[in-house]
Amino acid sequence: MKKYTYLLLTGLLYFYSNGFAQEVLQLKDSEVADKGKLSDIAWLTGNWKGTGLGGTCDELWMPAGDSSMQGIFRFYEKGRLQFTEYMNLTQENDGTLSVKLKHFSADLSPWEEKEDWTIFKLIKLENQTAYFNGMTYHRIKNKLVIKLRMHNKEKEWLEEFVFYKKKL
Repeated sequence: MKKYTYLLLTGLLYFYSNGFAQEVLQLKDSEVADKGKLSDIAWLTGNWKGTGLGGTCDELWMPAGDSSMQGIFRFYEKGRLQFTEYMNLTQENDGTLSVKLKHFSADLSPWEEKEDWTIFKLIKLENQTAYFNGMTYHRIKNKLVIKLRMHNKEKEWLEEFVFYKKKL
């Protein structure tokens, strides 16, 4: 479990790498994050259930309020909760959008330090696809696909999560 947690955390913190298809974009040093509105990504709102990381996942996004949308993610492997994430999709003061998240082990111990967040800045929005730096959300009807650029000391890879919208 610790090895898996280390690999996942390392991948999320060090996902900056080249060599992946355009389905997951990366901001270059000279580029600035795109401006966007939460209303442009309201299609993310809902209760999503699916698979990823070799297990089952749930992701819940609440409607926007006070310049942000909150979400919760949880990951189960072999029926046991492995970790959760608290996510905040924020309309920044400069007009850009960012997904900020924190990870918690099953016992609620945090992965990041109190002041630290894993942050994905918006690169561009196209219809129901949101390209963040290292992560892409793509909705097709009641299906949501999230692609996440991952990296550890040995390799780089693209992790895919496939969700379907469900009622609460």
